[in-house]
Amino acid sequence: MRDFFESPRFKVLLAVAVFLAGMMAYAGANGRLTAAPQEILTVLAQPFQWVGAQISGAVGGLWEKYTAVDQAWEENERLAEENAALQQKLVEYDKLKAENDAFKKLAGIQEDHPEYTLASGFVIGRDTLEAFGGFTVDQGTLQGVQRGDTVISDDGYLVGTVIEAGLTSSKVLTILHPSFSAAGAISRTRDNGIITGSADYAAEGQCVVTSLTRDTLATNGDQIITTGLGGVYPADMLVGNIDRIEPDASGKSVMAVVDPGAEILSLTHVFIITNF
Repeated sequence: MRDFFESPRFKVLLAVAVFLAGMMAYAGANGRLTAAPQEILTVLAQPFQWVGAQISGAVGGLWEKYTAVDQAWEENERLAEENAALQQKLVEYDKLKAENDAFKKLAGIQEDHPEYTLASGFVIGRDTLEAFGGFTVDQGTLQGVQRGDTVISDDGYLVGTVIEAGLTSSKVLTILHPSFSAAGAISRTRDNGIITGSADYAAEGQCVVTSLTRDTLATNGDQIITTGLGGVYPADMLVGNIDRIEPDASGKSVMAVVDPGAEILSLTHVFIITNF
């Protein structure tokens, strides 16, 4: 029993009893004894009412924040959808613009060469391991493209030849590749040679004209054209201009290092001559 009277529990009960007795005495002295129980309960309930009000306010604030976040999320999704729609429209606009530009170029080439039948092709792929600028276009046999067709730039310069034609796409071997070969000539001097590619110059976007005679009068700036020999490529097609003349490895002839008129390594659009 003595332990109970010395315990914290007893002290708390004693404090409550003293508090209640004091409230009762205060109420009796002020003629409010009958209302004392209610006032006591009111006093005791105040801490709980305060806690309840705080919890209610916190829950209300949390709900407002949740609602705001939800609205922001919906707005973000709406803006994302609008942005995607605008991006798609931009893609369609760019495609239409590119096709319109290609059509204008096509009209110019057809005016200069009415004998050409042309297919307009966009570059849709490049082999990063291919050092000679080979690429794939979005035109194939369904558009009349066949293996061996000549490929030219928008300005009519020789680019290469089709080496593989699928239904809707084709692979192009460029004039930078050592496997490429076309009969060519120096426009000013009429010296004949072979237009081909070389591993020594491909990285610079240059091709070469080999088998020129050592006494050629060709010089820097002279224009290279095709001769049409063999009927594989049209005659008098522009290729590029001589950058310099160098001795051939054999020492029996010289070759011309040529800057092609077409930017072979960065082409995005070409024309395929399906008939001439």
